[in-house]
Amino acid sequence: MKTWRCMENCGACCHLDPRDRPDLDHYLTPAELDLYLSFVGEDGWCIHFDPKTRQCRIYEQRPRFCRVQPEIFEQMYGIPKEDFEEFAIDCCDQQISGVYGHRSPKRQQYKQLVGFQGSQP
Repeated sequence: MKTWRCMENCGACCHLDPRDRPDLDHYLTPAELDLYLSFVGEDGWCIHFDPKTRQCRIYEQRPRFCRVQPEIFEQMYGIPKEDFEEFAIDCCDQQISGVYGHRSPKRQQYKQLVGFQGSQP
């Protein structure tokens, strides 16, 4: 069984460019959408992401939309808890592929971390 994990020094989820996420208004409240958009820097990265340390500067106070937890995914996306692992892994894999590239070392590292087997793309 694959288990979702956050990969240290990745930060792909901190690339918030709304052009890459056209359906934000489907799962964020109006207040959350305003907050989300206020976090987006000119380069599309979250203004709270430190590119040198590759960590969030407000991690303990990060908003709901930055948290990967079964209860939150159920609230925001309607994903049942039993489907959380697969859904979260797929979300991260897609985001890492989009930010760093489909064949990037970061994606290969993530696949290994979460237990992808064999030669899956």
